[in-house]
Amino acid sequence: MTRRIGLLGGSFNPAHSGHRRISLAAIDALALDELWWLVSPGNPLKPRAGMAPLAARLASARLMARRSRIRATDIETRLGTRYTVDTLRKITRRFPRDRFVWIMGADNLAQFGAWHRWRDIARTMPIAVVARPGYDGRAAAAPAMAWLRRYGHPPRLASNWTDWSVPALVLLRFRPDPTSATLRRAADPRWHERFMPGKNVAPTVRASHIT
Repeated sequence: MTRRIGLLGGSFNPAHSGHRRISLAAIDALALDELWWLVSPGNPLKPRAGMAPLAARLASARLMARRSRIRATDIETRLGTRYTVDTLRKITRRFPRDRFVWIMGADNLAQFGAWHRWRDIARTMPIAVVARPGYDGRAAAAPAMAWLRRYGHPPRLASNWTDWSVPALVLLRFRPDPTSATLRRAADPRWHERFMPGKNVAPTVRASHIT
């Protein structure tokens, strides 16, 4: 059976309710069977300072994703990829029966032109961009949008993304969530210690089935 799967990459440092809320909204808007959180081993565009160990970030993501169609995975580490374009292409080869859509926030669209081979990402699968307060203007004016804009589709047809040829772009707008990983870290800088191997985190964190 062909599954409709959304892919959302990020540091999840830590995962929080904002990640969950936009993911559940995207599942509805795009009529997804599942949405995978690709917990990155390290983002080349983000500083290493303040980045918690992957094991802690993955555990926090799996806990936040519980009892939903969200699946948190370290598949990028398992695939041995560093750049998004390579990750997405390997995923599509590993799961040839499934259909995938790349999901990212407007903050990422604002810097998308700096991503490694970003046009090839757009040629690999459709892209759904989730609006974020304070970033809409920068996203609309981003250099990458000068190229991507011509491939846009109306949000009311977002669930038809499997019918689109790539490149394809749809802009989604959900109720804003003020939750911020930066603020979470500032309030609890040692949060990751609770999620390290050997620590008891309730409820029990289940391992992802994605390998």
